[in-house]
Amino acid sequence: MLRDWNVLSDDMQIALSREALAKAAETIARQAEILAVEIETGNLADYGGPEALRLLAAVVRVSGQDGMTSVGHA
Repeated sequence: MLRDWNVLSDDMQIALSREALAKAAETIARQAEILAVEIETGNLADYGGPEALRLLAAVVRVSGQDGMTSVGHA
């Protein structure tokens, strides 16, 4: 495995960056859903949170599927 980011080609850096962003977006969405369940089961106070968190999860997932077109150079 390469130790230096700069050794990677631009295409590889972009591919790895996109994969990391997609994983981060899915992690955020999954955590939002977990929090929604915690509120629904009474483990956390409910102030309208479950639906807001599900909306956040949906927005994060949809935004992550935009194809992430690149602008400029990596």
